[in-house]
Amino acid sequence: MRDDEDLAGPLAAAIDGDPAAFAVLWRALHPLVLRYLRVVCGEAAEDVASETWLQVSRDLSRFRGSATAFRVWLFRIARHRGIDENRRAWRRHEEPYEAVDQLRATPAAPDVANEVVELADTDRAVRLIATLPREQAEAVMLRVVAGLDVAGTARVLGKRSGAVRIATMRGLRRLAEHPQLRGHNDAAEDA
Repeated sequence: MRDDEDLAGPLAAAIDGDPAAFAVLWRALHPLVLRYLRVVCGEAAEDVASETWLQVSRDLSRFRGSATAFRVWLFRIARHRGIDENRRAWRRHEEPYEAVDQLRATPAAPDVANEVVELADTDRAVRLIATLPREQAEAVMLRVVAGLDVAGTARVLGKRSGAVRIATMRGLRRLAEHPQLRGHNDAAEDA
């Protein structure tokens, strides 16, 4: 991840319409946005990330602020797109009874690509964070993974700084006590 100071120049150029500068922003921040959205909206993260960057590209010329403010703005857009996707998914969640029975009867073939991705530490961490209550998961993702400060995270989530600190602290405590993490740490200590 690049520092906000490194993104200040590309941000200014992207605001002025430079597509190469926009690509620099995307390469630096897209992986963080994608990880965050995997916690917020699961399997739809890729699509929601695309919608997020589409909105950013449309509205970037009107953005005014620092690189830090841009990251806050970006994650706020991502959060709103994720919430919208969750609402859409909830509204269209309808499966005919027969289709569910057919899926249960069909054995699932292992997907080697998914198995490889699941072995990666980053994906494992994101999956563990996703087990937290939503408020804690979002706070941990924005503070620890995306690197936003407390004030920026509070702006993204629409909460007070104290609530963000508490949610982050509680989320990190829950993660420290998570059975999968404890078992992994115990095995590392025995080695």
